[in-house]
Amino acid sequence: MLALPNLLTILRIALVPVFALAFVMPGETARLIAFAVFCIAGISDALDGLAARRLNAGSDFGRMLDPIADKILVAVALMMLVAERSIHQFDLIAPAGIRGLLKLVPALIILSREILVSGLREFLAGAKVSVPVTVFAKFKTTLQMVAIGAMILTPLADKFFPGVPAVTYTAFAYAMLWVAAALTVYTGYVYFRAGLRHLHGPGTP
Repeated sequence: MLALPNLLTILRIALVPVFALAFVMPGETARLIAFAVFCIAGISDALDGLAARRLNAGSDFGRMLDPIADKILVAVALMMLVAERSIHQFDLIAPAGIRGLLKLVPALIILSREILVSGLREFLAGAKVSVPVTVFAKFKTTLQMVAIGAMILTPLADKFFPGVPAVTYTAFAYAMLWVAAALTVYTGYVYFRAGLRHLHGPGTP
């Protein structure tokens, strides 16, 4: 449990309440702290995997805890953004009654996928079936973290990008979240297909 990769994973979980507290506090300094904590937590996700490979320090404890830490971080960040109404939907042609729902779609897709994949991972692990992480899954995770980080920074966008209109910056961040949600659906389908193959036998397409 005290191997470096596991310590980085535990650190990521410990940073989640720090991020949440800084996020809800008023002021630009608090928002910068929230952004910095989220970035540190996100970087630790890459570092623990790298450390596990370089130090040959992979463990069952780490394989169990790492996806949990990732999901806690992403879920809390998305919920905080939704609660703050930072997740916007721009000029979509839709009845006013469902526009509020459309604003939540990327977050709902990402959170639903995480729940689905958690269940599939548990099922496949019990069946001794391993599903390797794909390049798309890694890219999805990276884009998801960048999009969420950009949205956390939205209230300070004019400070960091003075030449970019705030609405343009926020729209770009929201568009990245939509792309991440689309990749989330694809990678979730890959896991789901692996589960079906196990249920119906190796010959299942």
